[in-house]
Amino acid sequence: MSDLEWIYGIHAVENALTQQPERVKEVRFQEGRDDKKNQRLVQLCKANKVRYSVVPRKELDQLFSKNKERAVHQGVVAYTTMNKAGSEADLHTLVAGLDETPLIIILDGVTDPHNLGACLRSADAAGAHAVVMPKDNSAPLNATVSKVACGAAESIPVYAVTNLARTMKKLQDQGVWIFGTAGEATQTIYEQDLSIPTAIVMGAEGDGMRRLTREQCDYLVKLPMAGVVSSLNVSVATGVCLYEAVRQRAVKAKG
Repeated sequence: MSDLEWIYGIHAVENALTQQPERVKEVRFQEGRDDKKNQRLVQLCKANKVRYSVVPRKELDQLFSKNKERAVHQGVVAYTTMNKAGSEADLHTLVAGLDETPLIIILDGVTDPHNLGACLRSADAAGAHAVVMPKDNSAPLNATVSKVACGAAESIPVYAVTNLARTMKKLQDQGVWIFGTAGEATQTIYEQDLSIPTAIVMGAEGDGMRRLTREQCDYLVKLPMAGVVSSLNVSVATGVCLYEAVRQRAVKAKG
């Protein structure tokens, strides 16, 4: 089965041409759109010897006509080899070779590609070393994820594992402390030391972490909720937790 796929959107295509141009087989632009952003993409195609063409908007729309939702392609699409998720063995090799204190996000059953893309974007921005998710019951790395992630899907290492609880146990054996997020936790994320080797587990939209995942965590933490809502969107919560870890590590680095 081919791992080539059409991705769409100015940022997704630009990042593909900038970061991994060898993966891009073709770029198509919409007729009548000749602004500075598209001109830059054309120059990137020329510089990297990537084939490109200008076509009617209808042709771009038809590429995504089978999608459940209408793709907002912004007048540019690219046919590219999608990044594949690494394996559990790849993850442990990465952690073993890190010269920095590990910061990992574990997504337990995030099935919405928009949420997955947003989580990857936050993880990349915060400097996380990896995103881990189960092979089953997770959103795939597809065009929607790439569009929402704005390049992070092509830059941050993603690992899809068969047994999440087993992977967490091996991470703990490597010295990584695992903090699971749960609304019923007694301590907040701000009361934990995230300057140590850390993996933060974010549960699925609505259901939270699965039982075996929860039981494997070293600590359960929560975000304080002062308003009427009971929880945050998983991608928003991921960003909050990651940047608390970033803040703590910056403070520790300053002594």
